[in-house]
Amino acid sequence: MPDDIDYPAPEIDPIELEITWNGLKSVADECFLTIMRSAFSTNIKERHDHSTAIADASGRLVVQAENALPIHLASMAGLMTYILDQYGDTLAPGDIFIGNDPHVAGGTHLPDINLAAPIFDGETVIGFVANIVHHADVGGAAVGSMTGGLDEIYKEGLRIPIVRLYRRGELVEDMQRLLLLNMRLPEERLGDLNAQIAAAHLGRRRVEEIMSNIGAPALSRTFDNIIERTRMRMQAAIATLPDGQYAFSDVMDDDGAGTEDILINLVIRKAGEAIAFDFTGTDPQMVGNFNCTFNATQSAVCFALKALLDPEVPNNHGIFDAIEITAPEGTLVNCVFPAAVAMRANTCQRIVDVVIGALAEALPDRVIGATNGANTSAVFAGIDPRNGKQYVYLETLGGGMGARATHDGKDGVQVNITNTSNLPVEAIEQEYPLRVEGYALVEDSGGAGRHRGGMGIRRILRPVGHICEFNGVGERFRNAPWGVFGGQPGGTGSFAIETEGDQPRALPPKASGIKLTPASRVVIETPGAGGYGPPAERSAAALEEDQLSGKFTEGFIKRNYP
Repeated sequence: MPDDIDYPAPEIDPIELEITWNGLKSVADECFLTIMRSAFSTNIKERHDHSTAIADASGRLVVQAENALPIHLASMAGLMTYILDQYGDTLAPGDIFIGNDPHVAGGTHLPDINLAAPIFDGETVIGFVANIVHHADVGGAAVGSMTGGLDEIYKEGLRIPIVRLYRRGELVEDMQRLLLLNMRLPEERLGDLNAQIAAAHLGRRRVEEIMSNIGAPALSRTFDNIIERTRMRMQAAIATLPDGQYAFSDVMDDDGAGTEDILINLVIRKAGEAIAFDFTGTDPQMVGNFNCTFNATQSAVCFALKALLDPEVPNNHGIFDAIEITAPEGTLVNCVFPAAVAMRANTCQRIVDVVIGALAEALPDRVIGATNGANTSAVFAGIDPRNGKQYVYLETLGGGMGARATHDGKDGVQVNITNTSNLPVEAIEQEYPLRVEGYALVEDSGGAGRHRGGMGIRRILRPVGHICEFNGVGERFRNAPWGVFGGQPGGTGSFAIETEGDQPRALPPKASGIKLTPASRVVIETPGAGGYGPPAERSAAALEEDQLSGKFTEGFIKRNYP
């Protein structure tokens, strides 16, 4: 896949380009909605943990759905690269390929299953439609395939290389049976896979309709122009950043396998329209499963730079062409086989924080305090006493967003490279034998400042009529999200068990295999976020609102606002 495009794309009428471009975006959005509305699992139909995209014949990502996840950007592009490398001479109309392995199939972690279908003009591949869905379980040593502390990729679930799921329009039934046999809740997995397949068929048909209207050559020119114009726009935004060298570092709490304060080190060098991100000095890959493949790091860096310089830049390969990333192999941010990677989203969040921290002095009006910096995950699993069937409830919970130069941080939201929704209380209690006994913001969790950081979320859950298993993974549970320009750190997260008649018991940040009875409940508190500017500069009106809202106690205000 070319990564050094510096030639102008063939000229195309700007009106034709805009019409076709919007048509392609509509296709990606329609495919996204198709998955959301036909999937079986709550993680997809309620939380929308999936993405859809269109790529050109060389596998370069052209269009990503508006509500797609930034963390999936490079993963889908990587999938097409592997397909072309392994099957380029044998692709056929009606093929659909499947894969998830981060080491041999372009994935970022095993629960994210990729599908891609080539689009043909006669016998010539003109592009691909692709989608990615986070499945609630793909097998492995732990229910939900997402617990902390797993120390090799083999323990994290079923590894799927790039293989055909459909061959010339016909389902490869043996392959489907093999996949489902190795995943928990095979009926639910099949329902989610069928949603992906439906979206692939739909996307291919819709792109073919566009191609029938404008012709294959015009469609190819459109792909080239979209990518090239994105690169040019991104480079124009980069040019506005002052030339120089910028550096920052931060640490992950731990890898769940005994290593603490894992360093991510970054130096940014910028000159004119060129920018380079150098992660040399970052700690080696860990035993635990917080390692990132290069494409996950690439997605995080592209998101952070785009958010700071030009949030409206389209998500496609043009962003990759505009920047350079150095990430030494075998490190936390460019791991190699057999590194475990299931919790890589937490590391991606920290990479975003590090990019923001490095550019804070250069872009003081655009940066924010550190976010909750995590994808606090909770998995509950057991046998539903209502029907005798196994269930797996997976959710990643939001937290605080960092304060800005002009506003307080947002409370209780997903941040940065994830934009999934929360799972409504009604959906949890209807679908699973669980009771939500508390759902609120965590008081005093937003870092003090001229503008305060966003607040974390408290979720309290109890199993109903059965014993279940809880697996939880949190970050920013030890190292608080920092503030900027005098802003104070936000609150840290925590897990705890409360059992009737006993004192609450704190759980480790990477809690695995915890047994819960109906007499016990889990209390999940996610981190807040850092403040912006000196607390002494906060207005009297804002302080009064802080106290009247109940979000901050009188003691917190007295301690932090002189």
